[in-house]
Amino acid sequence: MSLSEDIKDFGLDLGYSKVGITRADSFPEYITELNGRRDMYGWYIDGVFQPLKGAEPKNCMSTAKSIIVFTHDIFKQAFPENLTGKVGRHYQSRANLTVRHRINGARRQLMRDFLEKNGINVAQRVVTPDRMAAARAGICTYGRNTFAFGDDMGSFIIIATFITDAELQYDEPTFETKCPPKCTACIDACPTGALYKPLKMNPLRCIALNTFMTQENYVPGVNSYIPPNIRETMGSWLHGCDICQEVCPRNQKKLKAKLAPDEYLVKVANDFNFINLLNMTDEFFAKRVQMLMPNYIREKKYFQRNAAIAMGNSGDVSYIPHLAKAMQDSEEIVRGYAAWALGKLGGQKAKQALDSSLPRETSQFARNEIETALANL
Repeated sequence: MSLSEDIKDFGLDLGYSKVGITRADSFPEYITELNGRRDMYGWYIDGVFQPLKGAEPKNCMSTAKSIIVFTHDIFKQAFPENLTGKVGRHYQSRANLTVRHRINGARRQLMRDFLEKNGINVAQRVVTPDRMAAARAGICTYGRNTFAFGDDMGSFIIIATFITDAELQYDEPTFETKCPPKCTACIDACPTGALYKPLKMNPLRCIALNTFMTQENYVPGVNSYIPPNIRETMGSWLHGCDICQEVCPRNQKKLKAKLAPDEYLVKVANDFNFINLLNMTDEFFAKRVQMLMPNYIREKKYFQRNAAIAMGNSGDVSYIPHLAKAMQDSEEIVRGYAAWALGKLGGQKAKQALDSSLPRETSQFARNEIETALANL
Protein backbone atom coordinates (compact mmCIF):
# COMPACT_ATOMS: atom_id res chain seq x y z
CA MET A 1 0.00 0.00 0.00
CA SER A 2 1.31 3.47 -0.87
CA LEU A 3 1.94 6.30 1.57
CA SER A 4 -0.94 8.22 -0.03
CA GLU A 5 -3.30 5.35 0.74
CA ASP A 6 -1.94 5.07 4.28
CA ILE A 7 -2.69 8.75 4.82
CA LYS A 8 -6.22 8.38 3.49
CA ASP A 9 -6.90 5.30 5.58
CA PHE A 10 -5.65 6.97 8.74
CA GLY A 11 -7.74 10.06 8.03
CA LEU A 12 -10.87 7.96 7.57
CA ASP A 13 -10.07 6.04 10.75
CA LEU A 14 -9.87 9.34 12.64
CA GLY A 15 -13.40 10.18 11.55
CA TYR A 16 -12.80 12.35 8.52
CA SER A 17 -15.35 11.67 5.79
CA LYS A 18 -13.20 12.09 2.70
CA VAL A 19 -9.51 12.61 2.02
CA GLY A 20 -7.98 14.04 -1.16
CA ILE A 21 -4.50 15.08 -2.20
CA THR A 22 -3.48 17.81 -4.62
CA ARG A 23 -0.32 19.63 -5.67
CA ALA A 24 0.93 22.51 -3.55
CA ASP A 25 0.54 24.94 -6.42
CA SER A 26 -0.65 28.50 -5.92
CA PHE A 27 -4.28 29.57 -6.28
CA PRO A 28 -4.06 32.48 -8.75
CA GLU A 29 -7.83 32.72 -9.31
CA TYR A 30 -8.39 33.07 -5.57
CA ILE A 31 -5.73 35.77 -5.28
CA THR A 32 -7.23 37.71 -8.19
CA GLU A 33 -10.73 37.40 -6.75
CA LEU A 34 -9.75 38.65 -3.30
CA ASN A 35 -7.69 41.55 -4.61
CA GLY A 36 -10.51 42.52 -6.95
CA ARG A 37 -12.97 42.79 -4.05
CA ARG A 38 -10.93 44.51 -1.37
CA ASP A 39 -13.91 46.71 -0.56
CA MET A 40 -15.64 43.58 0.74
CA TYR A 41 -12.66 41.53 1.92
CA GLY A 42 -10.11 44.09 3.11
CA TRP A 43 -10.74 43.11 6.74
CA TYR A 44 -9.89 39.51 5.84
CA ILE A 45 -6.91 40.22 3.61
CA ASP A 46 -5.20 42.65 5.98
CA GLY A 47 -5.99 40.83 9.23
CA VAL A 48 -4.39 37.95 11.06
CA PHE A 49 -5.78 35.41 8.59
CA GLN A 50 -3.31 36.33 5.80
CA PRO A 51 -5.24 34.46 3.09
CA LEU A 52 -3.05 35.76 0.28
CA LYS A 53 -0.05 34.10 1.92
CA GLY A 54 -1.97 30.85 2.31
CA ALA A 55 -2.89 30.99 -1.36
CA GLU A 56 0.82 30.65 -2.18
CA PRO A 57 1.74 27.39 -0.38
CA LYS A 58 5.42 27.67 -1.27
CA ASN A 59 5.53 30.98 0.56
CA CYS A 60 4.41 29.09 3.67
CA MET A 61 6.82 26.19 3.09
CA SER A 62 9.54 26.52 0.46
CA THR A 63 9.71 22.73 0.06
CA ALA A 64 5.93 22.30 -0.28
CA LYS A 65 4.84 19.65 -2.76
CA SER A 66 1.39 18.47 -1.68
CA ILE A 67 -1.76 19.66 0.06
CA ILE A 68 -3.67 16.96 1.89
CA VAL A 69 -7.33 17.87 2.32
CA PHE A 70 -9.90 16.34 4.66
CA THR A 71 -13.64 16.87 4.94
CA HIS A 72 -15.59 16.14 8.09
CA ASP A 73 -19.35 15.55 7.99
CA ILE A 74 -20.77 17.56 10.91
CA PHE A 75 -24.33 16.34 10.40
CA LYS A 76 -24.10 12.82 11.83
CA GLN A 77 -26.36 13.58 14.78
CA ALA A 78 -29.48 15.69 15.12
CA PHE A 79 -29.33 19.34 16.08
CA PRO A 80 -31.78 20.45 18.82
CA GLU A 81 -34.83 22.40 17.70
CA ASN A 82 -34.18 25.00 20.40
CA LEU A 83 -30.84 25.90 18.78
CA THR A 84 -32.13 25.89 15.21
CA GLY A 85 -32.40 29.44 13.93
CA LYS A 86 -30.17 30.66 16.76
CA VAL A 87 -26.78 29.01 16.25
CA GLY A 88 -25.50 27.81 12.87
CA ARG A 89 -25.03 24.07 12.63
CA HIS A 90 -21.33 24.42 11.81
CA TYR A 91 -20.83 26.07 15.20
CA GLN A 92 -23.08 23.67 17.07
CA SER A 93 -20.80 20.90 15.79
CA ARG A 94 -17.85 22.41 17.75
CA ALA A 95 -15.64 21.63 14.74
CA ASN A 96 -14.83 25.14 13.50
CA LEU A 97 -11.55 26.75 14.59
CA THR A 98 -11.46 24.37 17.50
CA VAL A 99 -8.79 23.94 20.16
CA ARG A 100 -6.48 20.96 20.63
CA HIS A 101 -7.99 19.73 23.86
CA ARG A 102 -11.42 19.31 22.23
CA ILE A 103 -12.19 16.27 20.07
CA ASN A 104 -12.19 18.05 16.70
CA GLY A 105 -8.95 19.86 17.45
CA ALA A 106 -7.43 16.61 18.69
CA ARG A 107 -8.35 14.93 15.41
CA ARG A 108 -6.36 17.50 13.50
CA GLN A 109 -3.39 17.15 15.84
CA LEU A 110 -3.45 13.36 15.55
CA MET A 111 -3.35 13.69 11.77
CA ARG A 112 -0.37 16.02 11.97
CA ASP A 113 1.40 13.61 14.34
CA PHE A 114 0.79 10.72 11.92
CA LEU A 115 2.23 12.64 9.00
CA GLU A 116 5.33 13.70 10.93
CA LYS A 117 5.92 10.16 12.22
CA ASN A 118 5.95 9.07 8.58
CA GLY A 119 8.73 11.52 7.78
CA ILE A 120 6.49 14.22 6.29
CA ASN A 121 7.13 17.82 7.23
CA VAL A 122 3.96 19.84 7.71
CA ALA A 123 3.73 23.62 7.41
CA GLN A 124 2.50 25.63 10.34
CA ARG A 125 -1.23 26.10 10.21
CA VAL A 126 -2.20 28.80 7.73
CA VAL A 127 -5.45 29.94 6.17
CA THR A 128 -5.46 28.27 2.77
CA PRO A 129 -8.32 28.54 0.23
CA ASP A 130 -9.85 25.44 1.80
CA ARG A 131 -12.87 25.11 -0.48
CA MET A 132 -10.80 25.54 -3.60
CA ALA A 133 -8.19 23.12 -2.27
CA ALA A 134 -10.89 20.54 -1.56
CA ALA A 135 -12.26 20.87 -5.09
CA ARG A 136 -8.76 20.61 -6.53
CA ALA A 137 -8.26 17.46 -4.43
CA GLY A 138 -11.49 15.99 -5.79
CA ILE A 139 -13.50 15.77 -2.57
CA CYS A 140 -16.05 18.55 -2.96
CA THR A 141 -17.97 20.60 -5.49
CA TYR A 142 -19.28 24.16 -5.28
CA GLY A 143 -22.70 25.58 -4.51
CA ARG A 144 -24.11 28.89 -5.67
CA ASN A 145 -24.30 29.93 -2.01
CA THR A 146 -20.43 29.85 -2.03
CA PHE A 147 -20.30 26.75 0.19
CA ALA A 148 -18.39 23.58 -0.58
CA PHE A 149 -20.55 20.47 -0.91
CA GLY A 150 -19.75 16.84 -0.24
CA ASP A 151 -21.77 14.45 -2.41
CA ASP A 152 -23.68 12.79 0.46
CA MET A 153 -23.03 15.43 3.08
CA GLY A 154 -24.42 18.56 1.51
CA SER A 155 -22.71 21.75 2.63
CA PHE A 156 -22.55 20.68 6.26
CA ILE A 157 -18.84 19.92 6.13
CA ILE A 158 -15.68 21.22 7.76
CA ILE A 159 -12.50 21.25 5.67
CA ALA A 160 -8.99 20.76 7.06
CA THR A 161 -5.84 21.21 4.96
CA PHE A 162 -2.18 20.33 5.53
CA ILE A 163 0.62 21.71 3.37
CA THR A 164 3.42 19.13 3.25
CA ASP A 165 6.78 18.47 1.61
CA ALA A 166 5.83 14.95 0.49
CA GLU A 167 5.50 13.93 -3.14
CA LEU A 168 2.24 11.99 -3.16
CA GLN A 169 -0.36 10.60 -5.55
CA TYR A 170 -2.74 13.33 -6.67
CA ASP A 171 -6.48 13.10 -7.15
CA GLU A 172 -8.54 14.43 -10.03
CA PRO A 173 -10.13 17.82 -9.35
CA THR A 174 -13.89 18.37 -9.17
CA PHE A 175 -14.22 22.05 -10.08
CA GLU A 176 -17.93 22.16 -10.79
CA THR A 177 -21.19 23.52 -9.46
CA LYS A 178 -23.78 20.77 -9.09
CA CYS A 179 -26.72 22.97 -8.20
CA PRO A 180 -30.00 22.36 -10.08
CA PRO A 181 -30.16 24.36 -13.34
CA LYS A 182 -31.17 27.98 -12.82
CA CYS A 183 -31.75 27.43 -9.08
CA THR A 184 -31.41 30.68 -7.10
CA ALA A 185 -33.07 29.55 -3.86
CA CYS A 186 -30.11 30.62 -1.71
CA ILE A 187 -29.82 34.05 -3.32
CA ASP A 188 -33.56 34.65 -3.09
CA ALA A 189 -33.65 33.64 0.58
CA CYS A 190 -30.69 35.71 1.81
CA PRO A 191 -32.36 38.46 3.88
CA THR A 192 -29.48 40.93 3.68
CA GLY A 193 -28.55 40.55 0.01
CA ALA A 194 -25.12 39.24 1.01
CA LEU A 195 -25.49 36.63 -1.74
CA TYR A 196 -25.81 38.98 -4.68
CA LYS A 197 -25.16 36.57 -7.57
CA PRO A 198 -24.18 32.90 -7.98
CA LEU A 199 -20.91 32.13 -6.18
CA LYS A 200 -20.56 35.75 -5.05
CA MET A 201 -21.04 37.00 -1.50
CA ASN A 202 -20.43 40.29 0.26
CA PRO A 203 -19.37 39.07 3.73
CA LEU A 204 -19.93 42.50 5.28
CA ARG A 205 -23.65 42.00 4.72
CA CYS A 206 -23.69 38.38 5.91
CA ILE A 207 -25.66 37.74 9.11
CA ALA A 208 -23.04 35.22 10.27
CA LEU A 209 -20.18 37.70 10.01
CA ASN A 210 -22.20 40.34 11.81
CA THR A 211 -22.88 38.00 14.73
CA PHE A 212 -19.26 37.20 15.52
CA MET A 213 -16.74 39.29 13.57
CA THR A 214 -18.17 42.55 14.89
CA GLN A 215 -15.90 42.85 17.91
CA GLU A 216 -13.59 45.72 18.78
CA ASN A 217 -9.96 45.14 17.75
CA TYR A 218 -10.84 41.74 16.27
CA VAL A 219 -10.21 42.29 12.58
CA PRO A 220 -9.16 45.52 10.79
CA GLY A 221 -11.94 47.60 9.33
CA VAL A 222 -14.69 45.91 11.37
CA ASN A 223 -15.90 47.18 14.73
CA SER A 224 -18.70 46.19 17.08
CA TYR A 225 -21.38 48.34 15.44
CA ILE A 226 -24.13 46.50 13.56
CA PRO A 227 -26.20 48.86 11.37
CA PRO A 228 -29.96 48.93 12.08
CA ASN A 229 -30.81 47.63 8.60
CA ILE A 230 -28.70 44.53 9.31
CA ARG A 231 -30.06 44.11 12.85
CA GLU A 232 -33.60 43.94 11.52
CA THR A 233 -32.72 41.05 9.18
CA MET A 234 -30.91 38.98 11.82
CA GLY A 235 -34.10 37.49 13.20
CA SER A 236 -33.23 35.11 16.04
CA TRP A 237 -29.67 34.36 14.90
CA LEU A 238 -27.17 34.66 17.74
CA HIS A 239 -24.13 33.08 16.11
CA GLY A 240 -23.89 32.21 12.44
CA CYS A 241 -26.73 31.79 9.95
CA ASP A 242 -28.02 28.74 8.06
CA ILE A 243 -30.68 30.30 5.85
CA CYS A 244 -28.94 29.80 2.50
CA GLN A 245 -28.13 26.20 3.45
CA GLU A 246 -31.62 25.41 4.74
CA VAL A 247 -33.31 26.33 1.45
CA CYS A 248 -30.75 24.55 -0.73
CA PRO A 249 -32.16 21.49 -2.59
CA ARG A 250 -28.80 19.76 -2.20
CA ASN A 251 -29.14 19.84 1.60
CA GLN A 252 -32.66 18.48 1.93
CA LYS A 253 -31.57 14.87 2.38
CA LYS A 254 -29.48 15.85 5.39
CA LEU A 255 -32.04 18.22 6.83
CA LYS A 256 -34.81 15.61 6.66
CA ALA A 257 -32.76 12.69 7.95
CA LYS A 258 -33.85 11.03 11.19
CA LEU A 259 -30.74 11.09 13.36
CA ALA A 260 -29.94 10.33 16.97
CA PRO A 261 -29.64 13.36 19.26
CA ASP A 262 -26.33 14.86 20.31
CA GLU A 263 -26.73 14.59 24.08
CA TYR A 264 -24.29 17.41 24.80
CA LEU A 265 -26.22 19.78 22.54
CA VAL A 266 -29.50 18.70 24.11
CA LYS A 267 -28.12 19.68 27.52
CA VAL A 268 -26.86 23.03 26.20
CA ALA A 269 -30.13 23.76 24.43
CA ASN A 270 -32.08 23.47 27.68
CA ASP A 271 -30.32 26.59 28.98
CA PHE A 272 -29.80 28.42 25.69
CA ASN A 273 -32.51 31.05 25.60
CA PHE A 274 -32.50 34.79 25.05
CA ILE A 275 -33.21 35.63 28.70
CA ASN A 276 -30.29 33.58 30.03
CA LEU A 277 -28.02 35.05 27.37
CA LEU A 278 -28.96 38.71 27.72
CA ASN A 279 -28.10 39.02 31.39
CA MET A 280 -25.69 36.09 31.59
CA THR A 281 -23.15 35.51 34.32
CA ASP A 282 -19.48 34.88 33.65
CA GLU A 283 -20.04 31.24 34.63
CA PHE A 284 -22.84 30.83 32.09
CA PHE A 285 -20.65 32.38 29.39
CA ALA A 286 -17.78 30.01 30.16
CA LYS A 287 -19.84 26.84 30.50
CA ARG A 288 -22.49 27.33 27.84
CA VAL A 289 -21.31 29.85 25.24
CA GLN A 290 -17.56 29.38 25.06
CA MET A 291 -17.77 25.61 25.35
CA LEU A 292 -20.07 25.63 22.32
CA MET A 293 -18.09 28.13 20.25
CA PRO A 294 -14.43 28.29 21.31
CA ASN A 295 -12.23 30.92 19.68
CA TYR A 296 -15.05 33.08 18.34
CA ILE A 297 -16.75 35.55 20.65
CA ARG A 298 -14.14 36.48 23.23
CA GLU A 299 -16.25 38.61 25.56
CA LYS A 300 -19.77 37.92 26.71
CA LYS A 301 -20.98 41.46 25.90
CA TYR A 302 -21.10 40.64 22.19
CA PHE A 303 -23.33 37.65 22.75
CA GLN A 304 -25.50 39.77 25.05
CA ARG A 305 -25.76 42.29 22.20
CA ASN A 306 -26.88 39.54 19.83
CA ALA A 307 -29.46 38.32 22.34
CA ALA A 308 -30.84 41.86 22.63
CA ILE A 309 -31.17 42.10 18.85
CA ALA A 310 -32.96 38.74 18.75
CA MET A 311 -35.36 39.90 21.45
CA GLY A 312 -36.12 43.06 19.54
CA ASN A 313 -36.82 41.10 16.39
CA SER A 314 -39.06 38.60 18.21
CA GLY A 315 -42.03 40.93 18.73
CA ASP A 316 -42.45 39.35 22.18
CA VAL A 317 -43.20 42.08 24.72
CA SER A 318 -42.58 39.67 27.62
CA TYR A 319 -38.89 40.39 27.03
CA ILE A 320 -39.28 44.07 27.99
CA PRO A 321 -38.51 43.61 31.75
CA HIS A 322 -35.34 41.70 30.89
CA LEU A 323 -34.26 44.38 28.42
CA ALA A 324 -35.03 47.03 31.04
CA LYS A 325 -32.70 45.20 33.42
CA ALA A 326 -30.02 45.14 30.70
CA MET A 327 -30.26 48.95 30.53
CA GLN A 328 -28.28 48.88 33.81
CA ASP A 329 -25.53 46.59 32.51
CA SER A 330 -21.96 47.82 32.99
CA GLU A 331 -21.23 47.53 29.25
CA GLU A 332 -22.39 50.35 27.00
CA ILE A 333 -22.80 47.99 24.05
CA VAL A 334 -25.34 45.93 25.99
CA ARG A 335 -27.25 49.02 27.08
CA GLY A 336 -27.26 50.45 23.56
CA TYR A 337 -28.61 47.35 21.84
CA ALA A 338 -31.10 46.73 24.65
CA ALA A 339 -32.39 50.24 23.95
CA TRP A 340 -32.75 49.41 20.25
CA ALA A 341 -34.66 46.24 21.14
CA LEU A 342 -37.00 48.15 23.47
CA GLY A 343 -37.69 50.61 20.67
CA LYS A 344 -38.49 47.73 18.32
CA LEU A 345 -40.90 46.10 20.78
CA GLY A 346 -42.55 49.39 21.64
CA GLY A 347 -45.36 50.14 24.05
CA GLN A 348 -45.65 52.10 27.27
CA LYS A 349 -43.43 49.80 29.36
CA ALA A 350 -40.64 50.00 26.80
CA LYS A 351 -40.94 53.78 26.72
CA GLN A 352 -40.78 53.95 30.52
CA ALA A 353 -37.60 51.87 30.56
CA LEU A 354 -36.00 54.12 27.96
CA ASP A 355 -37.13 57.35 29.63
CA SER A 356 -35.77 56.28 33.02
CA SER A 357 -32.44 55.20 31.51
CA LEU A 358 -31.69 58.33 29.52
CA PRO A 359 -30.84 60.74 32.41
CA ARG A 360 -28.22 58.41 33.90
CA GLU A 361 -26.66 57.27 30.62
CA THR A 362 -23.02 58.38 30.27
CA SER A 363 -22.14 56.65 27.00
CA GLN A 364 -22.73 58.66 23.83
CA PHE A 365 -23.35 55.48 21.85
CA ALA A 366 -25.99 54.23 24.26
CA ARG A 367 -27.57 57.71 24.53
CA ASN A 368 -27.90 57.86 20.77
CA GLU A 369 -29.58 54.44 20.72
CA ILE A 370 -31.98 55.47 23.50
CA GLU A 371 -32.89 58.76 21.80
CA THR A 372 -33.39 57.06 18.44
CA ALA A 373 -35.58 54.40 20.03
CA LEU A 374 -37.70 57.02 21.80
CA ALA A 375 -38.07 59.05 18.61
CA ASN A 376 -39.40 56.00 16.79
CA LEU A 377 -42.00 55.12 19.44
